[in-house]
Amino acid sequence: MNTPLWSPTDEQVHVSALWRFMLAVNERFGTNHKCYDTLYQWSVANSPEFWSFLVEYQNIQFSRPAQQVFTDAKALPDTRWFEGATLNYAEHLLRSRDEKSALVFCREDGERQAISHAELYLQVARVAEALKNAGIEKGDRVAGLMPNCIETVVMMLATTSLGGIWSSCSPDFGFNGVLDRFGQINPKLLVAADGYFYNAKTIDTLERLKALEEAMPSLQNIVVIPFLNGQTDAITAAGFMPYGTFIDNDADCLHFEPVAFSHPLYILYSSGTTGAPKCIVHGHGGTLLQHAKELSLHTDLGNSDILFYFTTCGWMMWNWQTSALMTGATVVLYDGSPFYPGPDALWRIIEEEQVTVFGTSARYISALEKAGYRPADHHNLSALKRMLSTGSPLLHESFDFVYDAISLDINLASISGGTDIVSCFALGCPVRPVYKGQLQCRGLGMDVHFINRHGENVKGQKGELVCRNSFPSMPVSFWNDPDGKKYRKAYFEANPGLWAHGDYGELTEEDGVIIFGRSDAVLNPGGVRIGTAEIYRQVEKISEIQESLAVGHLEDGDEKVILFVRLTDNQMLDESLEAHIRKTIRANTTPRHVPAKILQVADLPRTVSGKLSELAVKATINGESVKNTDALINPESLEHFKNIL
Repeated sequence: MNTPLWSPTDEQVHVSALWRFMLAVNERFGTNHKCYDTLYQWSVANSPEFWSFLVEYQNIQFSRPAQQVFTDAKALPDTRWFEGATLNYAEHLLRSRDEKSALVFCREDGERQAISHAELYLQVARVAEALKNAGIEKGDRVAGLMPNCIETVVMMLATTSLGGIWSSCSPDFGFNGVLDRFGQINPKLLVAADGYFYNAKTIDTLERLKALEEAMPSLQNIVVIPFLNGQTDAITAAGFMPYGTFIDNDADCLHFEPVAFSHPLYILYSSGTTGAPKCIVHGHGGTLLQHAKELSLHTDLGNSDILFYFTTCGWMMWNWQTSALMTGATVVLYDGSPFYPGPDALWRIIEEEQVTVFGTSARYISALEKAGYRPADHHNLSALKRMLSTGSPLLHESFDFVYDAISLDINLASISGGTDIVSCFALGCPVRPVYKGQLQCRGLGMDVHFINRHGENVKGQKGELVCRNSFPSMPVSFWNDPDGKKYRKAYFEANPGLWAHGDYGELTEEDGVIIFGRSDAVLNPGGVRIGTAEIYRQVEKISEIQESLAVGHLEDGDEKVILFVRLTDNQMLDESLEAHIRKTIRANTTPRHVPAKILQVADLPRTVSGKLSELAVKATINGESVKNTDALINPESLEHFKNIL
C-alpha cells in the first residue's frame, strides 16, 4: 500500500472550502458525497448542474443572465458556454474595497510597496480614465512589457474593466521575442518599465522600446513606468510618456463594461520554440469561473490568506495568481532573482509577509535542494499551509525535500495544466492525502483521462492526457485564425472529439496523476515510450548534477537516448561519474532508460518562463534549425550542441 506523505486531519477537512462546497452540493441536489472521489465523478457526469451551481456558489455576477449553460459539451471544440450572459472579469477582482492589503510588491533590492483593496480600486479607476482618454475601447489590445509589480496588475484591471484585451511579456524577452508576440496582435497602447533588476544587475530597456515603437505601427501610445530609480528624465528624453503623467486625473469611480462570457480577456502565447508563438485567446467568463474553482476550492484560498507565487508576467501563473484578488486574499508580487542575494531570498519574504500559500516551479525546488538550503532551519514558516509547484513534473525526491526541509504539515500540491487552458487539469485537493510523485486529483468538472494508442482509457499505465468533455476555460480562439484551423490542429486533430493536451502521464491507483513529460519529447528507444521525467528523477538525485536534459537521436534506424548534464561547481564528467549515472538509472528503471551517451555541457537552453527546451536541443543535435531562438532566454547555449555528436 502506498503510504501518504501528508494527510489532512478531520478538522482540516471540515474547515476547508471544498468540504463546504460538497455539503452545499448535497443539500441542493440530494446527493450524499462524503469524499472527493464521488464529488468529482458527479461533477463530470452532471456538467450543466455543476458549472451552473458553481456560478451561483462563487457569486459570479452576470449583468445579463445566460440563456443556457452550454451547447452540447461533447461537441468539442464547438461548445458555447453561458451564451447571452454578460459580466466583467475586473469587476469580480475588485469586489473587496477594504483597507486590508490587496497587493504587496517586493523587489530583489529590498524595496517593498503595499496597496489596500480600497486603494487598488481608486488606482484602477484613474488608469481606466486615462486609457479612455487615450482612445482605448472595447476589443482594443493593451500590451505590457512589465516586471511583476503593482502597476502591471493595475493596468491589466483597468484595461479589462473597459472590455479591452490585455497581453503581457516580462521585460527579459528580447526584441524579436516581444515582436513575435505583440506584433501579431496589433496593440494600440504599450505600457513598459524603463528597465528591471535581476541578480544585482540593472538592465535598461528604453532602447528596445524605441525599436519596438518603430516596428509596431499600431502603437498610438507608449507609457513608461520609472521602475529603476523613480526618475522620469530619461523617459521623457526618449519621447515616451511617464506613467505618472498618463494617469494624472481625479477619477474615483469605475464603470465595468459588461461583455459576453466569451469576450476576449487575455492573449497568452505558446513557447514558440518550433515556430512563431501561437496567440491563445481566453475569455472573461471562462477564466473567471475556472480560476474561482481552482483558487477557492482546490487551493482553499480565502480572504484571510496571503498568496505568493514566484512568477513573471510572461507565464500564465501571473494571470492565475492575480485572479486570487476575487477571494479577498492578499497577493504578494516579487520581481528579481530567486537566489539573490542568496537562497533565502524568497523565504525571507514568506516569513516577513506571513505567506499562507506559496507557489513556485519544480526547478526552483530542485535548485534549492541542490544548494543545500533548508528553509525550515532558518525561518519561521508557521503561517505556511500550502505549497504549489508547476512548470515541469515535480521529482519524487523533491516531495521528500519539501516535507523534510520546509514543513511536515503542509499540503504540497503539484499542479499541471498550462497556457493553453490558463488553468489546470490536475491539481491540489485539501481533503485528500499527498502521495510522493503524484498530483492529488483531477480538477472538478474536467473529464481527464490517459489513453493508449487505441484511444482507450487506461489506469496504472502510461498514456496521452486527454479531456473528454468541454470546459469553460478552453481558448475562445487563436488570434488571426478566423476559420479555427490552427486551433483545431493544435488540440483536436490527433484525437477528434477529445482535447489532447500533449502531456504523457498516468492515472494512479490512488486516482492521482503522474506527468512524465511532454508527448512531443517522449523518448522511444526500441519502440518503448519513455517520459523524460523518469530519467530526470534518477539523474538529479546525484549530488554532482545540477540539472539534466534527455533527448532522442536517430541512429541506425533506432532512437538512442542522449543525456546532457550540467554539473555543480567545477565538477567534471569522468568515467566514474558516468558509470554512477548509468548504474543509478538502470537500478531504478529499466535498461531501455540508460542513455547511449552522456555528455557534459556548460548550459541548457530554457524558455523565457524557465522551462528547459528539449525540442530545441533535439532539433539542434539532429541538424535541424531552431525556428525561433528568441523564445529562449539563453539561445547562445545551443552552440554547445552543434556537432556535439
